[in-house]
Amino acid sequence: MSTNNIVCYHYTSFDKKKSLTNFVKNYKKYKSGLNHQLVICFKLFSINEVIKLKKKLISINYVEFIDPGKANDWDFGSYKRVSNLFFDKDILFLNSHSYPTCHNWLKKLFLFKKKNTVIAPTASYESMVDSIKLKNKFHKIFRFLIRKYYFLKNFDKFPNPHMRTSSFLINSKIFLNFIKNKKLRNKEDTLKIESGKNSLTKYLKKKKIKIFVVNSDGDKFDEYNWKFSETYCYKKNNKSIISDQHTRKYLKLNNNMKYLIRLKVWGLKS
Repeated sequence: MSTNNIVCYHYTSFDKKKSLTNFVKNYKKYKSGLNHQLVICFKLFSINEVIKLKKKLISINYVEFIDPGKANDWDFGSYKRVSNLFFDKDILFLNSHSYPTCHNWLKKLFLFKKKNTVIAPTASYESMVDSIKLKNKFHKIFRFLIRKYYFLKNFDKFPNPHMRTSSFLINSKIFLNFIKNKKLRNKEDTLKIESGKNSLTKYLKKKKIKIFVVNSDGDKFDEYNWKFSETYCYKKNNKSIISDQHTRKYLKLNNNMKYLIRLKVWGLKS
């Protein structure tokens, strides 16, 4: 089996066991279509806890990676260490809520993976600046203004094109060059990496590395056409190769809520 193509599933002590079960279920259900090495990254578990979790994985072939990190430096901290282990390899990173949803899922993603490309199952134009709301509480105005200032300082206003980092396919050497000096102290730091003014997307664009979204039809879409991939918060959202908690949440919304989300993510009124 080729070890040049890596799939890394990240599972932490903060996640529900159902997430791991769902990943295994869908990984077995849908054929990848491409030889690869599956790496299960266990984060912040004791050895005894990992031994118990491995009982849920006996039906699949994988390489175990017990993250040596002792602090919670989020998904990106683990991805950095996995990238060091599999240096200069193409890695599809999947967070704990992600799993494949169609046959030939890996083959379709790797079809457009070149030296100067990164492949994203989903992307967005959303801006974190728009996420700050004042909820009719006068005593919260001061906190609202502080957070508004913080987000305006660290995030671009809409439209803010970025690939979503719940899952993404990237060369580990490229990712290491980006992440090596990044601080990973809190959730806000991870948000900045995904869509901030110095995000992974902006780094890739400066390096002239193209970002494509690929959908379940096997079609690729550039930044100006990401929404038409129908992979995230657009129409029925039924063409995503990799499902995550936010793609699934959108599908469960009523039409009025879907309208509001589309407006927020893409600026679309219909």
